[in-house]
Order: sequence, then structure tokens, then C-alpha cells
Amino acid sequence: MIQDISPLGFDNRYISDAEPDKDSMLMYFRGNKVLCNMASERLFPTISQMKNPSELKYLFSIGDVKYFLVSDYSSADEGFSMVNIRALRNEKFMLRPRIFALFTAYHLSEWYNANQYCGECGSKTIPCTGERALLCTDCGKLIYPRINPAVIVGITNGDKLLVTRYVRSRGVNCDALVAGYMEIGETPEDTVRREAMEEVGLKVKNIRYYKSQPWGFSAGLLLGFFCDVDGDTEITLEKSELSNACWIKRENITGQPDDLSLTNEMMHIFAQGKE
Repeated sequence: MIQDISPLGFDNRYISDAEPDKDSMLMYFRGNKVLCNMASERLFPTISQMKNPSELKYLFSIGDVKYFLVSDYSSADEGFSMVNIRALRNEKFMLRPRIFALFTAYHLSEWYNANQYCGECGSKTIPCTGERALLCTDCGKLIYPRINPAVIVGITNGDKLLVTRYVRSRGVNCDALVAGYMEIGETPEDTVRREAMEEVGLKVKNIRYYKSQPWGFSAGLLLGFFCDVDGDTEITLEKSELSNACWIKRENITGQPDDLSLTNEMMHIFAQGKE
């Protein structure tokens, strides 16, 4: 999965006075695009490849490489351009540590952008010095990075798994599983039951936790569950979210084009008879 970057380690300790060195990666985002050079193994610019980077914020380290968020810059070396983040995920040359860094940096970039002002009094916020948080310069409110919990649901029916496809507007053209965000007052198991009923009209039972995964593109923490269909197996499709859903036998499950997602791993686990 995307976070499986061994033997490299991920260190997300906040260091307010960290400074970039010659090997540090600088991350610049504009909307859902990132500055990168697709012909370079390093992909993201270093301090020597970007002119006048401003407001550098330390993000994290992967192995010995430190990553910094850049608010603006005047120019970058030839070969660098703004590339859609989702498109980068599908590039065969993308090493997993780079994709994990990209998604996690994007998560933090979106949080910084959304919280430039205090939601309580409207005053300017500034980074804290002692922890990963933003501090309101007037009322003193602390704002921490937002993480959105969601569930991935593998609904089983004997030797069959319920496999879905999103509507075209979601921009994801591959097999998936029932999924959705947790709502106020819900346990993860409650969310499993609700999403199964909302998306495909099925009751489920024997809900069992499988594994979790950070997914920075949606600022999410994905919680994977398997469960059994309870009673009627006829699918009632939620057409605003899904274009298709059907029961597929183990031997016919193909999964997704890459091995980055929890969804893909769950489909293959079922296909191999391990669930």
C-alpha cells in the first residue's frame, strides 16, 4: 500500500526551525497540481533548482530526505511544470516513497491553505513553534491538521465479493469497493452498515476489521472492513455515486491498476482465499 515504504522510515515529528539542505525536496502546490520534473528521478525540486522560494514550512522526512512546503517562488529550472496529482499516481516510474510523500504533503498543504484565518474570530493564524498546529494571533485558538476517517467495505457472499465502479464524474475508472466517510456520532461499524445500505441497498453482518491506511489526497484515514451480506443479495444501486456494482467470484477479481490502495489489497486478499 502507499505507506509501505520500507526500508525507508517516515518521520512526521514537527521541527519548527528545520532548514533545507541540498537534498531536501520542495513541494509547491496550486490546486490539485504539483511542481515536478517527470524526467527526473528526484521528481520534486531541490533548493538549488528553485529560485526565491518563500515561506518554507517543514513537513516531514522520509529516510534522510526532508520535505518542505513552499508558498511561492519566482522560477524553477528547465523541465519543471505543474502536473495533476492524480495523473502522477498512474505513472509507472513513480516510486512508492515519492507517491506517499506527494499525497501526505498535499494533505498538509490543503490544511495550511484552508486555515490561514481563525474560524472562530477571523484573525490571522501563524504556525506554532512547539507542535504541528496553527495559532490564532488574536483569540489564541489552536487548529490541528484535519484527518477524515472513512471506511472501505468488502461485502462477501460466499465465494463472491461485491465490486463497484464510481460514476464518471468521480474521475476514478477502476474497480472499487463500497466506501464512505464516517459521520458525527457513528462508530466505524455503524458507517459500514449505513454505507452498505445507502450505496447498494444491502444489509450486512459479521463486520470484521482488516487494516487501515492514510490517504492524503482526501485528507483521509481509511479503515478497511470485511462483512457478510445479511439476507437478500439483490443490489439497489445509488446512481449518484456508483455506475455499477456486482457480485464477482474470487477467480475473476482483477483489482486495481496499482498496488497503492487498501481497496486493492482487500480485493486481492479475498481473491486469494485469505478472507
